[in-house]
Amino acid sequence: MSVFNLRAYDDHEQVVFCSDVETGLKAIICVHNTNLGPAVGGCRMWEYNTDEGALVDALRLSRGMSYKNALAGLKMGGGKSVIIGNPKTTKSDALFRAFGRFVESLSGKYITAEDVGINPHDMALVNQETKYVLGLEGKSGDPSPVTAYGVYKGMKAAVKHRLNRDSLEGIRVAVQGAGHVGYYLCKHLSEEGAEIIISDINKDSVEKVVAELGAKAVDINDIYSQDVDVYAPCALGATINDETIPRLKATIVAGAANNQLAEDRHGDILKSRGILYTPDYVINAGGIINVSYEENYNLKIALEKVDGIYGTLMEIFQQADSEGKTTNVVADALARAKIAAAKK
Repeated sequence: MSVFNLRAYDDHEQVVFCSDVETGLKAIICVHNTNLGPAVGGCRMWEYNTDEGALVDALRLSRGMSYKNALAGLKMGGGKSVIIGNPKTTKSDALFRAFGRFVESLSGKYITAEDVGINPHDMALVNQETKYVLGLEGKSGDPSPVTAYGVYKGMKAAVKHRLNRDSLEGIRVAVQGAGHVGYYLCKHLSEEGAEIIISDINKDSVEKVVAELGAKAVDINDIYSQDVDVYAPCALGATINDETIPRLKATIVAGAANNQLAEDRHGDILKSRGILYTPDYVINAGGIINVSYEENYNLKIALEKVDGIYGTLMEIFQQADSEGKTTNVVADALARAKIAAAKK
């Protein structure tokens, strides 16, 4: 495998492969770009099928963080890390402290935080070995509720642009993923009177959304073909692909997952089918905006910044329409321009 020739490599500044025999730690830290500031992005723990799969995921997520932070107007670059392992069976205090030492070795070039498979206790252990950690309890805390709020505001922008509706009342939304972000998103949708269809591999999570919010549950393989206005991917990425796109009946894709398009060309396919794609790293920026206010944390101020996601998306939608381009291409170009300007 040639790392430098991987499409996802995309001129990363640094990739660090971390291994600790005593704790069993196997991790990858990717620093995509630091023009705007230190690379900031969460740590994900997942049982990847292959090491290459873990690397590609980390590289794509890292680049996404560069673009996310740029379009959110943050003085942060983009980075990401992944720990290879089952988050339910292979965690240990020593493993996370070992990971913290690797983060510390980068001397602040990369700052870590929570992501899939990681909780505040894990990050507290990392923090014992390095100060370069965000989203700690007692400060900004769990970013999931604020991420969900940003997705909710972004979905409202998409519904306004495509359906010319100011409210989500009566809007039918298929939410894929009932984890932390998916659950909080469903709460916002329910409060505004949207109709929710939910799926998740975790039955308990689904039952909670059904019982508390009146959602309708469907099988994980049936979520794509629901007769809805919005498909909201809120689990892992690449659910917009050659197999799923023909099944979509939604006219809007707007969700919290990272790297929703399996390939960039799937943005073109969505556009050809008249489906409005809400660029993932724009709509799901609420969490990173929240942790950017870690020092002297103020939730009200953070939420006011997150409200800006609505306006950013409206600008992207309008530019894409006027230039005849896909929304993902427009968003990428805007992000790259901000990053390049920062270097100059």
